[in-house]
Amino acid sequence: GSINNIFVRFYGVSAFAIDWLSMSYMLTYIPLLFPVAWLLDKRGLRLIALAGSALNALGAWVKLGSLKQHLFPVTVLGQVICSLAQVFILGMPSRIASVWFGSHEVSTACSFAVFGNQLGIAVGFLVPPVLVPNVEDVEKLAYHISIMFFMTAGVATALFILVIIVFKEKPPYPPSRAQALIQSRPPEEYSYMQSILRLLHNANFLLLMVTYGLNTGCFYALSTLLNRMVIHHYPGEEVNAGRIGLTIILSGMVGALISGIWLDRTKTYKQTTLVVYIMSLMGMIAYTFTLSLGHLWVVFLTAGMLGFFMTGYLPLGFEFAAELTYPESEGTSSGLLNVSAQIFGIAFTISQGQIMDRFGTKAGNLFLCSFLFLGTIMTAFIKADLRRQQANLDNEQT
Repeated sequence: GSINNIFVRFYGVSAFAIDWLSMSYMLTYIPLLFPVAWLLDKRGLRLIALAGSALNALGAWVKLGSLKQHLFPVTVLGQVICSLAQVFILGMPSRIASVWFGSHEVSTACSFAVFGNQLGIAVGFLVPPVLVPNVEDVEKLAYHISIMFFMTAGVATALFILVIIVFKEKPPYPPSRAQALIQSRPPEEYSYMQSILRLLHNANFLLLMVTYGLNTGCFYALSTLLNRMVIHHYPGEEVNAGRIGLTIILSGMVGALISGIWLDRTKTYKQTTLVVYIMSLMGMIAYTFTLSLGHLWVVFLTAGMLGFFMTGYLPLGFEFAAELTYPESEGTSSGLLNVSAQIFGIAFTISQGQIMDRFGTKAGNLFLCSFLFLGTIMTAFIKADLRRQQANLDNEQT
């Protein structure tokens, strides 16, 4: 996404085809969430981590076979394999936090896991424009792309080896009373299908699912189309387009950490989620009206503000969902949130791309603003039914 225009020229395909390299992640997630969430429930964290890191490494090596201009389908195949890996990885933050961390640090732990996810996206904005300059010579371009693909494959393989050596299933003792209750439940009492049905009958969770999808879907669309937006207003600024994306992610990582620590201190899930949602809307409006002013430093500023709140919202959604749906599996609740995000992400990316082509970038960004406004109103109607907190309190009293 951050070097969209270069790949369009190298493979001789449309910008929309390159957008699908990003959207393939969203598309594969939707049908595969339920089998993977079932595996997470039945087989635990270690198998999921191994499968995710193995598929990511495999997909990265497959892409090395696509360094000729006619081999775009091979890049698509590698990308789809990597997108399968993401199905395993995305539901893990809230599950790892609950299984390994106590009630006073669980939200901070979740925000650190989301922080890691965002760090990868930040590298994806920063490194490709530096490694793959916009040169005319096709052979030279293929050489630069090969360096990027080799680096990705090397890192993905190293992570797979680390998971094999380091990653453990769970600690010897449950870290919280809420987790002890879940672990002491007989396996025959738990039905995965019943768990999903209970989640889909939880009105507060359904509201959160839609609002999370709207917010994160806007973020996916924005990050996928960022290169096109910036190049439109600032021609030849591919590297700065990547840096603006990096700014969005880095400020968001700070926002995610702060929101996690804040939740552990205050337990104000509803209030914090609503405030962050309102600020995401404000950030999007500011970004929309400053993009075309002709001053890149202003775009950096407003993009940073937008990222701080929009990405800072991700761990809030996971943790709020874990509270509203306890004692259901965190992998299932966060997975459903992510399915909502992927569906809205695909719809928003395609729609905003079409609107930008016909009516310009401002119209496309205003389209996203309208949905963030809708999400803000819906968030106000979520009741703070903090069931996990209550389980910890009840057990302290008894």
